[in-house]
Amino acid sequence: MTRIQFELPDVGEGVAEGQLLEWHVELGDSVTESQIIAEVETDKAVVDVPAPVDGTVVDRRAEAGDIVPVGDVLVVFEVGSDGEEKLGEQPESGAEPEIDDGTASPDATETDDTTGSVDGDIDGGNSANRVFAAPSVRRLARELDVDITAVDSSGPGRRVTEHDVRRVAGTTEAEPSSDGATATAWTSADHGDASGSEITAVAVDGTDARVRAAQEQLETTAVTSADRDETLALPGTRALAHELGVDINEVPTSETYDGEPLVTDADVRTFADATTEHPATTAANGQTAEAATEETTAGERVPYRGIRRTIGEQMKRARFTAPHATHHESVDVSELVAVRDELGDVAEAKGMRLTFTPFFLKAVVAGLREYPLLNSRLDEEAEEIICYDHYHVGVAVDTEHGLMVPVVENVDEKSIATLANDLARLVERAQDRSLTAGEMQGSTFTVSNGGSLGGEYATPIINYPEAAVLGFGAIRSRPWVVDGEVVARPVLPLSLSFDHRVVDGGTAARFVGDVMDYLRDPRRLLLE
Repeated sequence: MTRIQFELPDVGEGVAEGQLLEWHVELGDSVTESQIIAEVETDKAVVDVPAPVDGTVVDRRAEAGDIVPVGDVLVVFEVGSDGEEKLGEQPESGAEPEIDDGTASPDATETDDTTGSVDGDIDGGNSANRVFAAPSVRRLARELDVDITAVDSSGPGRRVTEHDVRRVAGTTEAEPSSDGATATAWTSADHGDASGSEITAVAVDGTDARVRAAQEQLETTAVTSADRDETLALPGTRALAHELGVDINEVPTSETYDGEPLVTDADVRTFADATTEHPATTAANGQTAEAATEETTAGERVPYRGIRRTIGEQMKRARFTAPHATHHESVDVSELVAVRDELGDVAEAKGMRLTFTPFFLKAVVAGLREYPLLNSRLDEEAEEIICYDHYHVGVAVDTEHGLMVPVVENVDEKSIATLANDLARLVERAQDRSLTAGEMQGSTFTVSNGGSLGGEYATPIINYPEAAVLGFGAIRSRPWVVDGEVVARPVLPLSLSFDHRVVDGGTAARFVGDVMDYLRDPRRLLLE
């Protein structure tokens, strides 16, 4: 029988890892090619993972909640022919294909334990069936006569690296530091969690001991930025480098991934500590040392990853890239309410639910035609403003999984009824997390209908790199002056946030005024 190791495939452009949400198969289950075996959440969407072959599930290499890098073995199948192979990786010429079965020798006997249970330890240890290592690392272990199952891992995803193997074999060479003393690479395995949760000591001269260790590492690191053609790092590591103001291409590293230099979180923090001036805390000024991060056991810790992390990164980028300005207005929508109520009964008879949002979209597009700068983006590199000739409107949808923004394409070409159907379909797909990445890309303008949640005015954040976003508040009965008298009217608040580099305040105000005119007289929208 053949065992096929199936690696997590590239489930989306630019995706380097995914969180396993749910298995749809159990150990011992028979599967057919293209059968959905698991559900994985990336930073873009939730995707189904199909089986690549007909076979039997004999090992699962991750459990629900685990983060699995693209290219790591996800599951092992047994199929009906002789030989062994690893799906997605070709063996070297003349070499036997390798199976990640936890053995350190090609002559070792195959284990009968195929439960695939996850090692509960988090200290980097590996159980007999849970060894994550590249083929080149396994070959190195055999060459150095190292039992790879006994090697503590320090790489991403609990991978055993070449450095780990050499450390066990005793072949890791230390280089002299600038002062003639022997120094070794400072890693998370040697100095505890690199997250900064431990309080570091302060030397007599006021220099943070961690900074001194970091400076030593920079002098003794095996692989410098000049030694590599490209920088390999996970998205989270790149985000950390950005937060710490570090050019990730300049960060030295002693770790490897499949033989290539890999920058880790610890490398970034070490480089940041060594290249940033830290105020010395000494007894002379009467101050005491403070921990970089305050530990607490109170409250729940919710993982910041997947869609939530993507939302956060996008909001941060938008807020700190585009100078936001917000214009607020209110409009009497008595006629809109009347028209919606009148058409709502007809729509319901046809099995359709008619909300205010289709009217909002049509009014927005009518305004964008008059003020094309609102339907644009700034190309900073080319120093050009690109005005789109199509109208793809993103609609912010609040779900229990986070904010989703499906895109309604070619709004200008669709009727109110068609928009209502499209919106209902996209909202349903957003709620059950079945939206594809393509359904959330390509918008030229975004609307946010916070009124469904009871909100009024807001300062919506631009869906960067778009130029603007329009928020609609709740339609409520409010005092309104009509012909010199105060009467109760249904009033709709509007909030337009815009990129002030692209759009002036006057243009923004006139655009909102145009949208308001269409909402006051919604029958005009039926002609759009």
